[in-house]
Amino acid sequence: MPLQETQNNDLKIITVTIPRIDAAVAIRFKDAMRAATETGPNHIVLDLSNVCFVDSSGLGAIVASKKQLAHGKQLDLAGLTPDVAKVFRLTRMDSVFYIHAHVADLAPHTAG
Repeated sequence: MPLQETQNNDLKIITVTIPRIDAAVAIRFKDAMRAATETGPNHIVLDLSNVCFVDSSGLGAIVASKKQLAHGKQLDLAGLTPDVAKVFRLTRMDSVFYIHAHVADLAPHTAG
């Protein structure tokens, strides 16, 4: 599963390039996230601005991506679309993740 990665010294942004994280891609997503987060900065932001649908398997894969991080690494989320944000609110996962409104707000020199 392709994920776009942008990195500066202290921040790695991983952008999901597909519109759905569901049962059909959850395992591949989790594996791709493991590979993308093994090295690099401790602060990682998952950009979900292209994702319009997350089911329970997809949500589980995102949570697993956070849990599988090495000690000291942090996974935040950014760019949640309204439907995806609703899933996080309903499941109270919005209290587990720090959620940024937009990736561009994090570090203007890394956006784009």
